[in-house]
Amino acid sequence: MSIVVAPARVGRLGGRDGTRRSMRIVERNLRAYRRMWLPLATGIVEPVLFLLSIGIGVGELVGDLPGPGGDPISYRQFVAPGMMAMAAMNGAIFDTTYNFFVKFKYSHTYDGMLATPLGVNDVARGEVTWALLRGAFYAACFVVAMLLFGLVESWWALLAVPVSLLIGFAFAGAGLGATTYLRSFVDFDFITLAIMPLFLFSATFFPLDRYPRWLELVVQGTPLYQGVELSRAVILGDVHIGLLWHALYLVVMGTIGLRIAAARLAKLLQP
Repeated sequence: MSIVVAPARVGRLGGRDGTRRSMRIVERNLRAYRRMWLPLATGIVEPVLFLLSIGIGVGELVGDLPGPGGDPISYRQFVAPGMMAMAAMNGAIFDTTYNFFVKFKYSHTYDGMLATPLGVNDVARGEVTWALLRGAFYAACFVVAMLLFGLVESWWALLAVPVSLLIGFAFAGAGLGATTYLRSFVDFDFITLAIMPLFLFSATFFPLDRYPRWLELVVQGTPLYQGVELSRAVILGDVHIGLLWHALYLVVMGTIGLRIAAARLAKLLQP
């Protein structure tokens, strides 16, 4: 007698039922982290340490920089919003690369999930939602730190958390899609190779006009630069219509990554 194994359900990316099912993934991850709160805490402490060492320490050597409208701002006011964007990126990337890879490749967590009414699209949406929420949590904690250091002077800073959600969505979608192509932990060197230049060359630590013209054009096309520009604009109160381009870039990036991840998971989780 032969045993017929049902193929993995795909499901729809949208709809109220899909949202409800994907939130079960978020609930599962939240319950898992109740006993693993220390990794979450490190994501809060790390950007604050960067702010203390680079924003304040190095800032004493750099001096003031031109801010919105040409008015001078301190170096720590310049660099803090960029670090907030990095915190949102790091939180989203960590969950959709390392954590996702372990659950997918070694723990076979998703095999058990797909034995329930959940489909692969629900898994992809749920993991991306959890990752962007984690990135937004890190960014929110960083905004509180900026308030304590007196680096927030505009009510537009209330948009910092929504901006961090956009950043988290972009990198969570891209991270999840990219991780479905990784074969082993050795391949994570490619993730590091992609993240490190973004960390160094996204106008986080220096104004864009300090770069050579060719590098300036390259930086303007990178994803973290879009998040840094949005974060810096809302924190410093320099909000204008041109920021919609940066937001659209991040939305498109996250959407493409999410769809690639869902398609890849449907293929890889077929029996």
